Amino acid sequence: MKYYSEKMNRLVTQLSMLPGIGQKTAEKLAYHIVKLPKERSVALVDAIRDASENVSYCKICFATSDEDTCPVCRSQNRNHRVIMVVENDDNMAQMERSGVYDGVYHVLQGAIDVMKGIGPNDIRLKELMIRLRDDVDEIILATNSSVEGEATATYISHLVKTLGIKVTQLASGIPYGADIQMVDGPTLARAFRNRGEV
Repeated sequence: MKYYSEKMNRLVTQLSMLPGIGQKTAEKLAYHIVKLPKERSVALVDAIRDASENVSYCKICFATSDEDTCPVCRSQNRNHRVIMVVENDDNMAQMERSGVYDGVYHVLQGAIDVMKGIGPNDIRLKELMIRLRDDVDEIILATNSSVEGEATATYISHLVKTLGIKVTQLASGIPYGADIQMVDGPTLARAFRNRGEV
């Protein structure tokens, strides 16, 4: 049984294809969009179209950008000799929000995932290796702590170490305020391996 019209169905279907948006959220968004004043819905459509047509990748770090070079890569206030390698733009944005890092980035736009047929040639790894021909002091691996992220970090680490460049990885383990009994085994093992002197 159909609950809404064909045009609403089309909108819900398109919204539900977005990552993290299930059927119920797509319906909620669709109802919200159709209730917007016309000028707001037109502005939304224009913003989507403009981004779709004009946002591409930074030619240096491969973060999404509407210019050839993103603001981080253009900045003279950043340390261009330290490169943090992240899987995607979300990871880069989160690190920028933290305000603790003053180097530059390399966005892989994915991770090695053998099960999905994604290999080293399917992410921006070749471009990273080209960047390392310049003066680089350190690579910071900041891939996700998933199996795919760990595999990607290990692969990159082996490649970069042969170049004599320092390779570090963000520490991970027990979240602040967590009880050890509530932490899963792999997280606890990694926290133990990455323990530091106090």
